[in-house]
Amino acid sequence: MLRLGAFSRLIVFLVATLACVASAAPSASSASSAPSVSSASSAPSASSTPSTSSAIGPVADLPIVNGKVCPDGISRDAVLPGGTFPGTLITGKKGDNFKINVIDQLTNETMLLATSIHWHGLFQHGSNWADGGAGVNQCPIVSGNSFLYEFDAVDQAGTYWYHSHLQTQYCDGLRGPLVVYDPEDPHASLYDVDDESTVITLADWYHTAAQVLQNTVGAVTADATLFNGLGRWAGNPTSDLAVIKVTPGKRYRFRLINIACDPNYQFQIDGHNMTIIEADGQNTKPLTVDKLTVFSAQRYSFVLEANQPIGNYWMRADPSTFKTSPNGSGFKDGINSAILRYDGAPEEEPTTTQDTSVNELQEYNLHPLTDPAAPDGEIYPLTLGLNFTGGKFTVNDVSFEPPKVPVLLQILSGAQNAQDLLPAGSVYSLPPNKTIEVSIPALNVGGPHPFHLHGHAFSVVRSAGQKEPNYVDPVRRDVVSIGKDMDNVTIRFRTDNPGPWFLHCHIDWHLQNGLAVVFAEDIADTAVANPVPQAWSDLCPEYAASMEA
Repeated sequence: MLRLGAFSRLIVFLVATLACVASAAPSASSASSAPSVSSASSAPSASSTPSTSSAIGPVADLPIVNGKVCPDGISRDAVLPGGTFPGTLITGKKGDNFKINVIDQLTNETMLLATSIHWHGLFQHGSNWADGGAGVNQCPIVSGNSFLYEFDAVDQAGTYWYHSHLQTQYCDGLRGPLVVYDPEDPHASLYDVDDESTVITLADWYHTAAQVLQNTVGAVTADATLFNGLGRWAGNPTSDLAVIKVTPGKRYRFRLINIACDPNYQFQIDGHNMTIIEADGQNTKPLTVDKLTVFSAQRYSFVLEANQPIGNYWMRADPSTFKTSPNGSGFKDGINSAILRYDGAPEEEPTTTQDTSVNELQEYNLHPLTDPAAPDGEIYPLTLGLNFTGGKFTVNDVSFEPPKVPVLLQILSGAQNAQDLLPAGSVYSLPPNKTIEVSIPALNVGGPHPFHLHGHAFSVVRSAGQKEPNYVDPVRRDVVSIGKDMDNVTIRFRTDNPGPWFLHCHIDWHLQNGLAVVFAEDIADTAVANPVPQAWSDLCPEYAASMEA
């Protein structure tokens, strides 16, 4: 039986590999400026060649299609925004009005056919209905329909991303980068290049559909790490790698985005330091490090000086959770790696060795560039106790279950108290114009857990590993690791954005398994602050009809 099982796995591997060859995935050398791997789908909205200058926005159509991709040498069907993985880069400028028309063209019933898109890190002032959280802000878009997300990037610039917020759909591929440029960037003097070629996405990749994996008993682990949609699977580490090109003497603003469903990555570039200037869309005072850990959904901008001898250098992202057999962690045979290539260097893989870190990033050493103090005034304290019991995650003894009627719709329909809002026990009413201080003691099971708050950036007054709180100049961001053991990570934010906002673990498998709550902020003013379009009101009847069909 063991021999038969091994033979069966070999057949599956050979079939998948041949499928990849047939679909002609791009080579590593040609992928140097490509932000994504293209779908082999014949859908008219899907691109059939590697995208090299495919950024869209701030006004654009975004078709969501099914197609085959081979990012690590194994072919699989996926959910592809704009027909590629990662999805099409969306860009705009500070203050822009974004109008992204999401067109659901999904047909593959082994994965979800409906969808809902979250624009991660954008505050959605006055447009809570466009935040994208299924069950919180909207009903899903059904296959064959479209929905226009409209929102303003008011006083926001930086590195963001977008992804499905319906079950674990983004693990099947619906995730991509979003950058809001600042024409008056206060850090502009520190770098020479900041464009499409300097966006770096890190992703975990699964050979099995998310609908199967989310029902798996025990921890789910990925098959490969991808840089800009390319990487190697440890089972056959021969596929193409992403190549990031630099010109000697120039300074580059790289925008590093962890779009993974699960792992955090320890990120290094052989022979090079990184000067961090942004965390999650918030400018920071420059801080030079030689290694950093980026958790799921976090982003960092760092400046890299191309000041080393012309050559090829390994770019490394060691995942926190991975299959350990065969050699799922580490960097053997180029897994978990990409190539930093200087102009004039030969097109070959690096021979550089990993540096021993002497200056690793500690989150509490990051400080805001402006307005550094944490919010104060009247403090509204809240402690969230996490647990894992009966196969479910809980927050204050309640496991989150998405309601059939979105929380926003419940409020617009007249519910004015947390006790009246579903899901029962998972919705917390927050008063307006107060400082909320949330403490989240660590949970080791499945940790460390990265928590994301929609609708806000918060001050991390106590980071993981930090003994004493810092109210003077703590880093601001929108995703924070709550650490491990005796950590008691604490954040502060102002309730100045009426509406229901998700707070959840950004390990998507954990969110699906209940690790979330909803902050219903300023319930009384939510309707006035967030006028909804008719198309939004139509979503729930359309979705209900599709479920009955």
